[in-house]
Amino acid sequence: MSGGHSTYTPTSAVGRWMDARMPLPRLVHDSFVSYPTPRNLNYAYTFGGILSVMLVAQIVTGVVLAMHYTPSTLLAFDSVEKIMRDVNSGWLLRYLHSNGASMFFIAVYIHIFRSLYYGSYKAPRELLWILGCIIYLLMMAAGFMGYVLPWGQMSFWGATVITGFFTAVPVVGQSIQQLLLGGFSVDNPTLNRFFALHYLLPFMIAGVVVLHVWALHVTGQTNPTGIEVKSKTDTVPFTPYATLKDALGMMVFMLLFAYFVFYLPNFLGHPDNYIVANPLKTPAHIVPEWYFLPFYAILRAITFNIGPIDSKLGGVLAMFGAIAVLFFVPWLDTSKVRSAVYRPWYKLFYWLFAINAIFLGWLGSRPAEGAYVIMSQLSTIYYFGFFLVIMPLLGLIETPRRLPNSITEAVLAKHKGSAAAHPAGATAAPETKA
Repeated sequence: MSGGHSTYTPTSAVGRWMDARMPLPRLVHDSFVSYPTPRNLNYAYTFGGILSVMLVAQIVTGVVLAMHYTPSTLLAFDSVEKIMRDVNSGWLLRYLHSNGASMFFIAVYIHIFRSLYYGSYKAPRELLWILGCIIYLLMMAAGFMGYVLPWGQMSFWGATVITGFFTAVPVVGQSIQQLLLGGFSVDNPTLNRFFALHYLLPFMIAGVVVLHVWALHVTGQTNPTGIEVKSKTDTVPFTPYATLKDALGMMVFMLLFAYFVFYLPNFLGHPDNYIVANPLKTPAHIVPEWYFLPFYAILRAITFNIGPIDSKLGGVLAMFGAIAVLFFVPWLDTSKVRSAVYRPWYKLFYWLFAINAIFLGWLGSRPAEGAYVIMSQLSTIYYFGFFLVIMPLLGLIETPRRLPNSITEAVLAKHKGSAAAHPAGATAAPETKA
């Protein structure tokens, strides 16, 4: 899909002059206008574009907010309140930024689960998947550091707890923690470090996104059938087909975003974070932002020693291992069939995994006691079991359904099936026009 000659033709003298020196218009045309995309893409494939728009929105609102924010333990909380009350449209900027982080993670989780369902990580797209995992890691770091900046109770104690995990690492743990904190406890140097890194990380994310899109255009986009493009009839130009689909998906997503911004702006935040940080008063229940809760549940599920590894270090290793295992998914899945559409057993285990991930998120918001701990341990076992046991074994023992010979054949078969299911409808179009 990445091959072929460019169809861009400059129509003006200025365009020809520019094209001969820096062919940026040609690059845009070849990447977003004439670029061939599989003809059977569904709305699950619109979240790449949605994530790009959300990244730009986060950078723009973040830069403006940084102009009014004061990274000082004495003034940070008040500066946020000043933004809300005294800066022109400051309340809107802050709600766009804080809720935008949640929308960003919602979109990226859908994007990841779509990739797992349709096998978008398989050869030759391993590097594309790894770059996506790097983006996810950078997002998590940016989200955590941004959570500390309002300097509320949950900001302070969340930073205290999370940075405390590094002390479990033998030999170098204490040094890493002190480097992050800028001292021996969460204080002004910590806030300054987190503010600087939170400002920098979105630009690093943007750089990796460019590489991610580049890798996508080299290998070509996957599709719901998991079959590679075999002829021109399998594709349509990116514009207007994919462009219009992306635009509709984006509008629906933005309506959801706007609903939270204008009607439920604080719904996804923790009430304790609207109380100024107090090192002498510990909240009853310390929890991170919702998008970290599944990994928080995995961390707390390890309540026992594993040989020479104590429970604290075991929890930290399990939490980071839950993220690290994603990088190896292209090699853990041994099936030659990409899409779960044609893998009945994988589809079953996949949906159990999706439900389990949501359940882990809920468990992360519960107290680490009683039945919640047991359920977290069982859910953690399934989380790792899905990647380390189920994926490798299913590729060896599962019998997939028959694959169509081409994307066009799959589209036509679906069209015929739809026509047969609605015989009273309009006459089906000829196959050559489907």
